[in-house]
Amino acid sequence: MSEINWEKLLSGTDVRGKAIADQIKKANLTEEAAFGIGLSFGRWLSAHLDKKSSDLKIAVGHDSRLSAKKLLNALAHGINTAGAESFSAGLASTPAMFMSTVLDGHQYDGAIMITASHLPFDKNGFKFFTNQGGLEKEDVKEILKIAAASEKEILAETKIMEKPAEIKKINLIYDYAEHIKAVIRQNLKPELDPQKPLSGFKIIVDAGNGAGGFFAEKILESLGADTAGSQFLEPDGNFPNHAPNPENKEAMHSTQKAVLKNNADLGIIFDTDVDRAAVVDSSGQEINRNKLIALASTIVLENNPGATIVTDSVTSVGLKDFIENKLGGVHHRFKRGYKNVINEAKRLEAEGVNAPLAIETSGHAAFKENYFLDDGAYLVAKVLIKMANLKADSNQKIGDLISDLKEAEIKKEYRMTIDLDDFKEYGQKILSDLEDFVKEKKIWEVTPKNYQGLRVNCGGSDWFLLRMSLHDPVLVLNLECDRQQDLENILDNLRKFLNNYDKLKSIF
Repeated sequence: MSEINWEKLLSGTDVRGKAIADQIKKANLTEEAAFGIGLSFGRWLSAHLDKKSSDLKIAVGHDSRLSAKKLLNALAHGINTAGAESFSAGLASTPAMFMSTVLDGHQYDGAIMITASHLPFDKNGFKFFTNQGGLEKEDVKEILKIAAASEKEILAETKIMEKPAEIKKINLIYDYAEHIKAVIRQNLKPELDPQKPLSGFKIIVDAGNGAGGFFAEKILESLGADTAGSQFLEPDGNFPNHAPNPENKEAMHSTQKAVLKNNADLGIIFDTDVDRAAVVDSSGQEINRNKLIALASTIVLENNPGATIVTDSVTSVGLKDFIENKLGGVHHRFKRGYKNVINEAKRLEAEGVNAPLAIETSGHAAFKENYFLDDGAYLVAKVLIKMANLKADSNQKIGDLISDLKEAEIKKEYRMTIDLDDFKEYGQKILSDLEDFVKEKKIWEVTPKNYQGLRVNCGGSDWFLLRMSLHDPVLVLNLECDRQQDLENILDNLRKFLNNYDKLKSIF
């Protein structure tokens, strides 16, 4: 029997696992596993690029997690054992690691980011890149299969991890920050100071003790902004202040409080590895989820009239109305999962549809002009450009741009476990039966073009979406409505329907 369960390390397009053992559970993302993945990534890359292993150069970076450095050392040993040369970016962001494959002066054959995004401190994981973008699920499966086939060799070699790996240090984050600053400067109104265009702005950064602290000094201060009052910029894998997650209420409230306390023009919050972001305007309004999509769409559609904005499946009725009737764009609502949203935008582009933005409600935003890379720092750069240009033009503020967005008063999510090993067929049967159930309701109607689960309009701006979780034996119900009475009515009807399924647990 294999000592390492390689298949269990697969999570979507990433590798993820428990990296710090405790009294209850052993670690499964061990140094041995990391060594094997470094080795197999080197071999996969050699075959994929049709290039000798000895000619490969692979960059590795990490966020602030406590297990990062030991995993980096193990990965580097594996990469070197494959015959490739390894380069350490040290503390970095996930988008910067992709950019290491395309930036002048770097252009590595492949890159690995050590991160588990916003997950708890004991977790960690790997994201993989070539200059074509992030690897797909099938690619990562193949890497793990190579590792499984090489397990005897891997376990025989892992004693070498007691020594530091031969790995060259690179200053990637400096070059990445220069790239972001160049993007900002190139898109400013001519009357603005190109060197200090953010002079006069007070901007708060909340990095949540992740990898995003560089943004305050290396980008904002360099462009003239006052960042006094920024918080949690120091990397700390214990995440002692709040979860590094723009969707986390405590994290957003902390950023709002800092903006209001410091009378700031803007607040910025990043997740741990900076592939997601959200902002807070000068009034303390949190701009995330539907509001963030509305803001990003406003910015994009200004130069792409009539273009298609691709989002995930849980966006609101008000957002669709805002994009299509206020901005004149097309809202293409697709599946959950940032990779699904990005790949759908790429598919549309290949068919001749202008789809310049793919954005998920969690804050993953990918612009066509930026390799369709989900990059929180790039998203914020676009907001900063707009903020500076607005001040030059009309003294408008960022929050004014989305003042017409209508938001539901009540937003709920419920998760129900399917108590079966073969849960997918059971879940699909529920969704199929639900469609028949909806047809019996006079006001309810199935929304056209359901790409995931079943979305139902319940009258006015009220709606619900019942869908299968992407990875787990879970049915997820997302629901928005304006009145408590409407919420209770929708839930009562759904309870009557769902109570017929005895393998469905934890019904709301």
